[in-house]
Amino acid sequence: MKIKLTPDQASTATGIQKAIDSLDSQGGTVVLPEGEFTLDRGLELHSDVCLEGQGKNTLLRKAPGRVYPLAGYHNYGMMDVPLESTEGLQPGMTVAIRDDAHGGFNETMARITWVDNGWVGLDRGIESDYYEQANAVLVTAYPLVFGLGAHGATLRNLCLDGAKETQEAGIGACRGSAIYFYQTDGITVENVIEHGFMGEGIGFQMCAHTAIRRCTFNENTGNGLHPGAGSTIALLEECTALDNGSSGFFFCVRANHITVQHCRFGRNGKEGISIGKRDCYNLIQDCYIYENAGPGIGFRGDPQPVEEHSIRIEQCDIRDNCASEGKGQIELGPATHDVVITNCHIRGKTPGIYANEGAERIYLQGNAFEVGSIERDGSTTAWAEQEPAFACGRDTAVAQNLRHLSGYLRS
Repeated sequence: MKIKLTPDQASTATGIQKAIDSLDSQGGTVVLPEGEFTLDRGLELHSDVCLEGQGKNTLLRKAPGRVYPLAGYHNYGMMDVPLESTEGLQPGMTVAIRDDAHGGFNETMARITWVDNGWVGLDRGIESDYYEQANAVLVTAYPLVFGLGAHGATLRNLCLDGAKETQEAGIGACRGSAIYFYQTDGITVENVIEHGFMGEGIGFQMCAHTAIRRCTFNENTGNGLHPGAGSTIALLEECTALDNGSSGFFFCVRANHITVQHCRFGRNGKEGISIGKRDCYNLIQDCYIYENAGPGIGFRGDPQPVEEHSIRIEQCDIRDNCASEGKGQIELGPATHDVVITNCHIRGKTPGIYANEGAERIYLQGNAFEVGSIERDGSTTAWAEQEPAFACGRDTAVAQNLRHLSGYLRS
């Protein structure tokens, strides 16, 4: 089924969401018209639903955000919160709730179900206890488009503006980003231009079989792209992340069997690509990584048994990174092992590849270092004469690599 919205029907987030919700269990497509549309709440995709625009001629912009202090302590699991003021809040709005001590996955993203006498109802229980003395707040910060358990959902051919200059506060990376998916299987995002979100460009947590192609994530306050929390079997292809406040691409915890190819990561506030806890069996291929504040590719150096390993970096152009921090254009952590770096072109004022003490089985072959660049530095025992044997990338995963996500996969 395909629903084509008129400009009037798409003029509010409520109207767009109504069309999405009208699709039956077989799914379908909602087509947005040309135009610029302001969202006062996030658009939630359901399983097998595609939200499609007219490319650069369809722009969804986040409405200005506000901060609402909680009127007092409220406890985990409750599906409401007390506020000092509820002015401007309406049922259906998406919001985030947190305090100074509870962020990350302890932050709550929810939809307002009712507003009554200083209280707002929520469509899910809050994720933590929140304390007035820790500056507990509800904020109108939310992903512009998101899916929770939305298997087979698709987003394509449109532009997203996070309007960060009009936001009083953002949403945390674990619970949101401009585009956000949680516990989903088989998500596709194609031909999307996103910029200026107070938070991250795109994040997906506990997801499998994700494909993100020909997308741009620029000028966000956080990372550009963020696969995390055990996400596996993903393809990131022909994507760009420029001028973000943190890393261009941030592998989070246990992001495995991911292929990143034909991408650009430049001028970001930290690493071009950051790799850390249990981020293993990943392939980085034919990427251009340049002028980032930190290393072009930085291994965060988490200790055993959650160290990063079994990574292949090939045919990449890595140059002029470490503008303000980092020891090498590629920097390997003190427990990093089994990394293959081949046929890359590397240039910069720092060593091309730096291995912290404790890194081991780092294999180099066919790399080109420009005149004046030091090829490698750091630990003298890190370098391997023989290529370590391992399979990596999206296409090498087997059934057992999905067992930690078995409860979230489409049957």
